[in-house]
Amino acid sequence: SGLVHAYFMPSCAVTHFHLHCRLIMTQVSHLLPDLIPPGTCNLLNSSTIFANNEVNLAEVDIYGFDYDYTLALYSNALDTMIYNTARDFLIEHFKYPEGIRKYDYIPNFAARGLHYDIQKGLLMKIDAFHYIQSGTVYRGLSPMPDEEVLQLYGGTYHIPLQQDSGFYGKGPKVKQFMDIFSIPEMTLLAVANDFFITNDIPYDPVHLFRDVSVTIGMVHLKGYMYKWVMEDLDKFILRGEETHAVLHRLVNNGKKLFLITNSPFSFVDKGMMHMVGKNWRDFFDVVIVQADKPHFFTDCIKPFRRLDGNGDLRWEKINSLDKGQIYKQGNLFDFLRLTGWRGSKVLYFGDHLYSDLADLMLRHGWRTAAIVPELEQETKVVCTDRYALNLTWLQALTGLMERMQTHRDPESKQVFREWQNEREELRAMIKNLFNPHFGSIFRTRHNPTYFSRHLCRFSDIYMTSLSCLLNYDLSYTFYPRRTPLQHEAPLWMDQLCTGCMKTPYLEEMSHIR
Repeated sequence: SGLVHAYFMPSCAVTHFHLHCRLIMTQVSHLLPDLIPPGTCNLLNSSTIFANNEVNLAEVDIYGFDYDYTLALYSNALDTMIYNTARDFLIEHFKYPEGIRKYDYIPNFAARGLHYDIQKGLLMKIDAFHYIQSGTVYRGLSPMPDEEVLQLYGGTYHIPLQQDSGFYGKGPKVKQFMDIFSIPEMTLLAVANDFFITNDIPYDPVHLFRDVSVTIGMVHLKGYMYKWVMEDLDKFILRGEETHAVLHRLVNNGKKLFLITNSPFSFVDKGMMHMVGKNWRDFFDVVIVQADKPHFFTDCIKPFRRLDGNGDLRWEKINSLDKGQIYKQGNLFDFLRLTGWRGSKVLYFGDHLYSDLADLMLRHGWRTAAIVPELEQETKVVCTDRYALNLTWLQALTGLMERMQTHRDPESKQVFREWQNEREELRAMIKNLFNPHFGSIFRTRHNPTYFSRHLCRFSDIYMTSLSCLLNYDLSYTFYPRRTPLQHEAPLWMDQLCTGCMKTPYLEEMSHIR
């Protein structure tokens, strides 16, 4: 009650405000658990499918899938293998210093969606408004002080649009890493930068970026990753039985399925046999490998080629896409012409927002579903009491600061500065709950991240894994929450602040959710 009284205090009583501010804050800090609505920490579940746009599954007749990190989820052991091999390529093929080999892979250092300044050699997190989040700029393995960041970027945290990543995340000066496979690449870039900096060795960050990109590419192009996975499927492929269950359920309900992947047939075939069985192709009406996405969705140049039972190319012209056959390359325009699968009756699942989903949603009107494995860990953090307490306290403190800033007497200014410092500490604490280096992949403090912005733009729904579909009836409608705009008043439980205790049916709704 003291907090609410202070927040809504009339102007005539403001002269007494600063005299009991510290007392109020002390009292409220002990009341925080009572300010959090019951059931709040149980509202989120990593098995939930989250909606950006309304989607009625009863209207979806055709389900399409990417393969890597969609049908097949991989263990973190694969990141270590990719990093180690690319690091060795950097030393042995590009003659980089042997000292880099001493750096082992650092799990959970980098996170998907980060940006990399190619010319400056800096890894950073950027929000939806193109602003760098302070405290998340890394040169090598060390954070750069905010003052140096401001100096480097001309007194601002803003990254101009013309420098930032383009439509597919590849800008002239800044690249965004949107692929889950890119996490080892970010780590290797940070490690190599760190080696040169700590040993005071002159180098060009642009050359380093290009060389690391080539070494990561060599891991894929030379087939190392495919070989590792095929040699130990149990070690690298996760939750294959759930993929089988999803495909089986869809086919039993009369849905048509197709697969479009950049991976080669031999790799997909081995993985699908492991997860689904030797007759896995019976589930799919069309299978396309080495599709060269995102060009598959934008170009109309490459024709489809059929592969025979040995995986060798056939030479005949493709006039239809037949069940049981394997096709290579091709393009979406021929795919639409040959199948007639158009518009919102198609739902396509993929992990890469740009290469898998963007063109399908914006150009062709397909429904899109993003696979975001990071949701599993992020929702666990959000459901903790520690997160809820810190966030509630942060919101309450921000509200008081908004009110307090109009008072200019010295004591009020001193209280305001103290609250500013405490607010920064709370922000750092919340960030560290997710990742001590870069925080949540979805938020930069109070703003959505650049990644989160594009997740909302390019996906109708998103989820931790394909298996989340098993929790819903195939006639289920996903409804997005109507979150209020800044000029709108919150009217329903999902929109109200966490301090509102008398929201009707919150306990019941938390169980349903």
